[in-house]
Amino acid sequence: MPDLFSPQTFLWALAIVVVIGFIKSFLIVPQQRAYVVERLGRFHGVMQPGLNILFPFLDRVAFRHDLREIPLDVPSQVCITRDNTQLQVDGILYFQVTDARLASYGSSNYVIAISQLAQTTLRSVIGRMELDRTFEERDQINATVVNALDEAAASWGVKVLRYEIKDLTPPKEILRAMQQQITAEREKRAVIATSEGKKQEQINLAMGAREAAIAESEGDKQAEINRAQGEAAAILAKAAATAAALRQIGAASNSEGGMQALNLQVAGQYIEAFAGIAKAGNTLIVPSNLSDMTGLIAAATTVVKKTGN
Repeated sequence: MPDLFSPQTFLWALAIVVVIGFIKSFLIVPQQRAYVVERLGRFHGVMQPGLNILFPFLDRVAFRHDLREIPLDVPSQVCITRDNTQLQVDGILYFQVTDARLASYGSSNYVIAISQLAQTTLRSVIGRMELDRTFEERDQINATVVNALDEAAASWGVKVLRYEIKDLTPPKEILRAMQQQITAEREKRAVIATSEGKKQEQINLAMGAREAAIAESEGDKQAEINRAQGEAAAILAKAAATAAALRQIGAASNSEGGMQALNLQVAGQYIEAFAGIAKAGNTLIVPSNLSDMTGLIAAATTVVKKTGN
């Protein structure tokens, strides 16, 4: 059996301790991590990512921090609004360690501290609002909580990035009343929309009837204008024809035998006129001046005889 206290055994043990210490003196820190080193129980420094050297038996890694963004689920809690309504609220908080030394020595547990402070701040913010505003102003609530947390967490080496409310749950009675209010509001909007549609329909019908009446009156007006223009054109044409006929008659009367032909035509028309009057009834109409009629007939007879010769 070998002697445990022999110089050879001591040398072997010392060699093993030196090797182990040499191995432990090298430490690799991952990316986005920060290791806080204490030397003889006091803060010595913060190791950065990469290869770092420790003095065996003097230095030790006291704290290890993750420098990435960390989500923290804030436990659900009951908050009372300004109008004395209970509201179940839960949210999620995002923070990041920015100072490893303060995160190690500024608070015994900065995660619990941030969570408790977030709940306290949220109750305070919601307590200053009425129930309806809590649903409408979520962004303002989130911003207020972040500002309050960030100011307090600065002494803990933590940066609060944002806070998001996940759910706002009022009591069942409030939910039922809100649902009834929403239903009534929707029915009101539906009635208003229906009345507006009927109003617009009546307006459109009235405008259509007005435009139709205007178009019809414009058509009648144009028809009357066209008719009047046609009658005027007809009168002018008749007048022009009559004037042309009179000119031809006047020219014919100046020619040889023209006057006799004209007298013969007048006498014939005179006789036909009396004949027509006689056929119209039993009344006998006698000209007031029979001598003129006799002379007219004699002239007509003379003209006929001369024409026969």
